[in-house]
Amino acid sequence: MELSAFPGFLFSVFDRFTVLTVFFTVFALALDYMKRRKKCQNYPPGPRGLPFIGNIHQVDLNNPHLSFAKLWKKYGDVVGVQFGWSNKVILNGYETLKEALVKKSEDFADRPDLAIYKDMTERVGEGIIFARYGQWWKEQRKFSLLTLRNFGLGKKSLEMRIMEEAGFLNKEFEDEKGRPFDPHFIIVCATSNIICSIVFGKCFQYQDQTFLGFLKILEEIFELEGAFWGQLLNTFPFIRHFPGPHNKIFESQKKAIDFVQEIVTEHKKSWDPNEPRDFIDAFLAEQEKKKNVPGTSFLENNLMGTVLDLFIAGTETTSTTLRWGLLYMMLHPDVQSKVHEEIDSVVGKERKPTLEDREEMPYTNAVIHETQRLGNIVPISLPHQTYRDTEIMGYTIPKGTTIIPNLSSAMFDENIWSTPHQFNPGHFLNSEGKFVKQEAFLPFSAGRRVCLGEQLAKTELFLFFTYMLQQFTFHVPENESRPSYMEAKYGTTLSPLPYRLCAKLR
Repeated sequence: MELSAFPGFLFSVFDRFTVLTVFFTVFALALDYMKRRKKCQNYPPGPRGLPFIGNIHQVDLNNPHLSFAKLWKKYGDVVGVQFGWSNKVILNGYETLKEALVKKSEDFADRPDLAIYKDMTERVGEGIIFARYGQWWKEQRKFSLLTLRNFGLGKKSLEMRIMEEAGFLNKEFEDEKGRPFDPHFIIVCATSNIICSIVFGKCFQYQDQTFLGFLKILEEIFELEGAFWGQLLNTFPFIRHFPGPHNKIFESQKKAIDFVQEIVTEHKKSWDPNEPRDFIDAFLAEQEKKKNVPGTSFLENNLMGTVLDLFIAGTETTSTTLRWGLLYMMLHPDVQSKVHEEIDSVVGKERKPTLEDREEMPYTNAVIHETQRLGNIVPISLPHQTYRDTEIMGYTIPKGTTIIPNLSSAMFDENIWSTPHQFNPGHFLNSEGKFVKQEAFLPFSAGRRVCLGEQLAKTELFLFFTYMLQQFTFHVPENESRPSYMEAKYGTTLSPLPYRLCAKLR
């Protein structure tokens, strides 16, 4: 090539590069527009998103429920947002949640595929909580509820088991001899042992290092999945193929699966289909019965997923609620004194509380409900997905749209609660001091996807709470700063920041 032609050659290469750059930029923007454009008329209003990332920059991924509260005030009860290329609709306010989750429960009963659970579901099946809506989910949920009842749910035998565990919990508190301590894992062990007795057919000592390791892994999973990296992974699934902190989620999930797999393997060595000892045995028996049925959901990997789901449903929310409850009692000694008075009046100091006492203890019952409301343990329900094209509050929602039920909006609705941001048991009491139910109280969600462990959780909360308050007075340790309930740690659940307390025998 002659030297005089070289500048022209460079210009030609540069010109082609510019054309290609413009072409691919236009192509990418057109693709982004097609991916993010609204699929129907009359779609819910919402903030304008940026190319490729949508509205993800407008949401605090460490506290998404706070960001959703701001969007609610600005755009109304039904808000359309985009995370990456995924269209999502946030439902706010009790009336909106009721219409979607209760009145049109099947329309909103599906689940989206979430990147954070992809590896897990490939190994252990969909289970119940994350299963897509359909015959498999219906079959597993029906079987699980029936089997839980067969092993004591709603019966006196399980109540006695909870009362026994509550006694062990109190003994752990008593052994601290009034010294400051963090009650976190003592409470988690107690609540976990209840579901362990149903699902695994065994309980664990509070000092069992293998068991404690499993509980710590589960806590790590809850924290990681719901916080920044879990949210980011669900928005941009391709990052799962790259190194980074998000891989800790998959590592923790694998450890939890290995723990359950070991227990299932041991069960298979000794189970008797005619005499099931626990949920795992009952599932194995059903699996054997339906091994030749085409399309059955009773597969071994699905057993693993279902067991993990039951353990999660029966542990995390209950233990977190009790931790909030003790924190509120420390910070509101006047409320704690009234609970003491009611327990002493109805139960006394010698007899142990039973579930039958709940009807005669409206104030204590109100305190537990207010703990659930203000503690806001599940501020955002697990995401739903529309099963078919539907409408909500006059807006059209296409099939396959991810739905975010903002439960916080009902629990703090200023049109319903007189003092929504204060701890006030009066929210659940009438003028005569009798307990009253509140429709907007949705700690377990509602409709077809209502929490599987709701009945168990309600029983545990009353018995554990009254057992602790019957025996102890809880107060802030001397010379330590007063903990606050205005801050919390967001994960799959909203939990109090670590705190210490003193448990003084009454």
